[in-house]
Amino acid sequence: MLPAAPAPINPAAAAAPAAADRTGVVLTLEAVGKSFGDNHVLRDFTLDLHRNENVVVLGKSGSGKSVLVKCIIGLLRPDAGRITVLGQDLATLSHATLDELRAHLGFLFQSNALYDSMTVRENLLFPLRRQWLAHRRAEEAELVRQALEDVGLADTVDKMPAELSGGQRKRIALARTLILRPEIILYDEPTTGLDPVTAREISGLIRSVQQKYNTAAFIISHDMDCVRLVADRVALLADGRCYAQGTYEELAHDPDQRIHEFFV
Repeated sequence: MLPAAPAPINPAAAAAPAAADRTGVVLTLEAVGKSFGDNHVLRDFTLDLHRNENVVVLGKSGSGKSVLVKCIIGLLRPDAGRITVLGQDLATLSHATLDELRAHLGFLFQSNALYDSMTVRENLLFPLRRQWLAHRRAEEAELVRQALEDVGLADTVDKMPAELSGGQRKRIALARTLILRPEIILYDEPTTGLDPVTAREISGLIRSVQQKYNTAAFIISHDMDCVRLVADRVALLADGRCYAQGTYEELAHDPDQRIHEFFV
């Protein structure tokens, strides 16, 4: 039996949770270092992500944000430091155990990464079957329905990605991420390529997903409007380190020129 469907997400709700429980740390990056030859991309990067918290990582192009995400999901192994996800040290995990852990992580690709030859329904079912989760057909149909309702696109279930707008494809990609009910979602530039109105809708949806499912989110974004709407905390990546962190307002009013240039 599936649990009762939760109330639909309201994408317009972009306010931070009033009383979020952020006592538990779900992701720890401790003195992480990563180099490619003489290019030291990450140097002693340290940051925690708490339950039901959205952290946005800012940084200039080439500063190492994408490398950081690849280390978190285990595609790259750090040269130094430790990454702990949901209490598990990634360096100690076998490939099989790492795959099991990834079932608790959602990843929203910048390019959406939908399969063009699959319908929306088939795209959403793919991660369920990839993770070898046993569901009856009726349960699968209900999970697909709930995920699409969450992003406001219940009527697209039989459409192909090519029939959808850019904003709709982004929502479907988020629905595919939500279908596994991840505890942590990683967003890679979630509003890139979208018009300002659609970008604000996606930002509101990110915040609403957090409110509804108590997810933690690690977000990379250059869209300062998105950062303002979704971030509980902002971390600035510079020189391979966590150069500064705080709320959007705290960093926006910081006199440090290196921080201030992102907020002008």
